[in-house]
Amino acid sequence: MSKKSVLITGCSNDGIGYGLAGHFQRRGFRVFATARRLSKMSNLEGLADVTFLALDICDQTRIKAAVQKVIQETGGELDYLVNNAGISHFMPLLDEDIPTAKHIFETNVWGQLAVTQAFAPLLIKARGAVVFITSIAGHVNVPYMGTYAASKRSLEIMAETLRLELAPFQVRVLSIVTGGVQTLGQSHFDEFALPEGSMYKPIEDTIAKRARGEDGKQRSGLLGHAEQVVTAIVAGTAGKFWCGQGAGATKFASTHLPTSWMDAGVSKGTGLDHLSKEHGNRYGGREE
Repeated sequence: MSKKSVLITGCSNDGIGYGLAGHFQRRGFRVFATARRLSKMSNLEGLADVTFLALDICDQTRIKAAVQKVIQETGGELDYLVNNAGISHFMPLLDEDIPTAKHIFETNVWGQLAVTQAFAPLLIKARGAVVFITSIAGHVNVPYMGTYAASKRSLEIMAETLRLELAPFQVRVLSIVTGGVQTLGQSHFDEFALPEGSMYKPIEDTIAKRARGEDGKQRSGLLGHAEQVVTAIVAGTAGKFWCGQGAGATKFASTHLPTSWMDAGVSKGTGLDHLSKEHGNRYGGREE
């Protein structure tokens, strides 16, 4: 009996995709691990049944090449597609560079759809599943994460719609609503800076620390998180699977707590209270 296959986007070292690739490989899967640069996946080198593919999910030529490679290796079937590649982002919305924001959506939304469209015939043939790595950020309005959160919530809505549209073809769709996980993603903001003239300059250091993950919040271990996710995928889970530090609490709070409570929680430690005092206003009205 041939091995089941999985293609995972965004498998750079010590990221979620890397963790998922390792766990799928240990469970006996044929793994297609992808990243924009093959050198970024060096920690997976030497593992049996792991094939590296260079894939930029915003490049149709690269996507088509990846599809052809998988067809050659599997005979035209793919059991699981895991859409993990994405870009994290921090910036107050008033300071947002619109071309940058469009690029975030190009990767986090349209790139995911492009890959899914391309591999859909292989998934349908295998009666497989497509998985989207979404985020709890899409369920809470955390300051400075508006663009990123909007992209992740957009992806989740598309995933939930695809869940219905692919059902007639016996293809499952699963969204992993991801909480805090310890990865190298926080290291991408070592040189974070606000644009000149930003009204948020007085709290720039606070925003930068939060972007780097220096917010005092706990995060789930990468490998333990990856094992939970792979278990959910192979168990046949569909719909939304909340996983990672804070995921369960966010699911409850975003559904049941008053907006004022949520606002207070997500604003804590962001520096907005400092700005309110500086400008003579508090959230509830003018400071006396």
